[in-house]
Amino acid sequence: MAEKKKENGKLIVQNRKAWHDYFIDEKYEAGIALHGTEVKSIRAGGVNLKDSYCSFRNGEIFATGVHISPYEQGNIFNREPLREKKLLMHRREIMKLQGLVQQKGYTLIPLSMYFSGSHVKMEIGLCRGKKLYDKRESDAKREADRSMDRHLKDSTYRE
Repeated sequence: MAEKKKENGKLIVQNRKAWHDYFIDEKYEAGIALHGTEVKSIRAGGVNLKDSYCSFRNGEIFATGVHISPYEQGNIFNREPLREKKLLMHRREIMKLQGLVQQKGYTLIPLSMYFSGSHVKMEIGLCRGKKLYDKRESDAKREADRSMDRHLKDSTYRE
């Protein structure tokens, strides 16, 4: 995967399925509590955000379902690939998000992971689920935009 630049650093991975399945209302940045071999594995590109979500426990927020492959040279220091990763945010932000998730039916979904300096950060989104007709509408709009762009591109070359 080609590395793209994010405003703060290098993009590691994006959760494209989240953009397809959810409406993203707000985005938040969170640090992740990781161990050394996990960071090395992330640098090597061994991370997957598909089917991951965030949950709350004891006033803390955790990312569940984030798969970080074991580091090849890590031997006994490797951690379980699907263990819950603690996200680091301010207490006020966590309480606000927990209230929104409980009352309004939102879901917290990891959208992307990137390096900010030497630290690994995760962008999480406050999301509402899309219905099947919403997905069809999004796909139809995207396809119409593509065909319009193709048509314009072809017409400019012919002139």
